[in-house]
Parts: sequence; C-alpha cells; structure tokens
Amino acid sequence: MYILKLNMYMNLLFLIILIILMLISMAFLTLFERKILGYIQNRKGPNKVMFMGIFQPFSDVVKLLNKELFFLDKINLNYYMLMPMISLILSVMMWLIYPFYVNLFSMNLGILFMLSLMGVGVYPVMLGGWSSNSNYSMLGAIRSVAQSISYEVSLFLIMFNLILLVESFSLLEFLKFQSEVKFLILVYPIYLMFLISMLIELNRTPFDLVEGESELVSGFNTEYFSSLFALLFMSEYLSIIFMSFLMTMMFLGFNLMSVKFIISMIFHMFFVIWIRGVLPRIRYDELMNMCWKKFLSLSLLYILFILSMKELIIYMNLS
Repeated sequence: MYILKLNMYMNLLFLIILIILMLISMAFLTLFERKILGYIQNRKGPNKVMFMGIFQPFSDVVKLLNKELFFLDKINLNYYMLMPMISLILSVMMWLIYPFYVNLFSMNLGILFMLSLMGVGVYPVMLGGWSSNSNYSMLGAIRSVAQSISYEVSLFLIMFNLILLVESFSLLEFLKFQSEVKFLILVYPIYLMFLISMLIELNRTPFDLVEGESELVSGFNTEYFSSLFALLFMSEYLSIIFMSFLMTMMFLGFNLMSVKFIISMIFHMFFVIWIRGVLPRIRYDELMNMCWKKFLSLSLLYILFILSMKELIIYMNLS
C-alpha cells in the first residue's frame, strides 16, 4: 500500500514538473519564433529586454495578463470564457502520453488517447468563434470545422500505417521498433505527408486559413484579447512543441534522453517557424483537394502495400 501511494505521488510530481517545463519552453518558443522571423526579414527581432531580449516572453505575459478585460455586448458569455481554457487544458493533456522513464509510467493506448484529444480539439475553436457573434470569428470557426474534418481522416490513416508496422498503440514500442531502422528512412513519403498534416493540425502557415488575418482580421479569435487571448496563444505553441516531440518519437525513434532527440525536436519546431517566414497562404480549395484526393489516396495505398508485405513475409516464413 505504501509503495502504491509513493508511486502515485511520484507520478503526480513528475507530471507537475513536466507542465512547468512545458510552459517555460512554450515561452521561449515565442522568442525563438520572433528571432527567426526577424532574421528572415533582415532585422534583429526582440533584443531590448534584459540580456539580448531573453526575458521578452515574460514581459509579453505580464503585458497580456495586465490588460483590461471587458465584455462585449453580443457575446455568449459562458462559451466565450470557457473555450480558451478548454483549448489550453486539451493542449496540456496531450503530454500525458509522454513515456516517463521514472516509475515506467507510460500509456499502452497513448496513440488512441492522443487522437481522441485531437478530435475534441476542434470544438473550442468552433465554439469560441461562434460565441463571439462576429462575422469574422464565425467564418474562422466554419473554416476550422471543414479543415479539421478534412485532415483528421487522412492523418489517422497516415498514423495507422505506422501502427500496422509496430502493432502497438504505445510510444515506447515505437522507440523499440526503431532501434535498428528509422521510419524516416523506411517510409519517407509517409513522413512528408505527416509533416504537412502537422502544419494543418496546428493551423500554421501555409494552412493558417482559420486565422487568415489578411481576409478575416484574426479569424476565430478576432474578439479575444487580454488573458483569454494569452490562453489561446499558449495552447497553440504548446501544440507546436508536442507535435515536434511526436514526430521525433514516431519517425526518428531516438532515446528520449539523448542529444539527438533534442536536436531533431528543435529542428521540427524551427521548420514550423521557418515555413511561416517563406511561404504564402494556400488557397482553400487547394487545401481540400490535397486532403481528400492526394493524402487520402496515398495513405490508403500505403496501407495496402504494408499489409501485402506483411502477408508475404508470413507466407515465406511458413513455407
């Protein structure tokens, strides 16, 4: 009984440490992004606050949280207030699938849990845009629903290819499977499709049609400001870190404690930011065409190919 209690407290402690580290890394990711975009545009980026602008994220947080919070006339108040909080909670809950070395705490069905959270993740955006009662926000919410329904089908099928190879929903099994050969080499086209699907999931350039500021002011979050906008902002950047972690786990399978894992994770984060600085926004019909016609067809073909190869190997072993 004593050991069970100790294990429970240890798990809780490590989850709290993970959340604190996530929030700190999310803060510095915003600085990383502003610096990269600055150098892409031939300028310095933040460099005034403390040493070389290193404390700029904390300055931003203080500014956002100290802004006046007032309520607009026509918002549906309860939904309007709740949605940014739910969005942040879902982004934090994603990290529960992280395979801890301490206490060997890891979810056996982590991939299914993550896909469930991704499916629910569209509701805060949709209801947040709807509850604002603004035309721009409503259009952003409608785009969000269409975009999410489109990519989630092909995203699951892309992940299903890897699940067929590993035959497990646990991330630890992905690490074990890739001790000899990496999925990046084995199924490179799947990696590229997953990379693009990641950008669509994160609503990042060139797929940031939900927040298309050139035509929708700011999309679904037009009416959000102050601390509520800060919560939406935090959930977006936490999702970037999580998806970079997931791609490194699923396609490169490096040891979690190794420098190679950290470097490849930072590379994926850099890629998401770098794309924002160099690519224009895609047309909506092109996005839908790519999701339903190209990605869906390719991922289904890959499933057939992988199943055929597995059957062939079984047949050869039996004969």
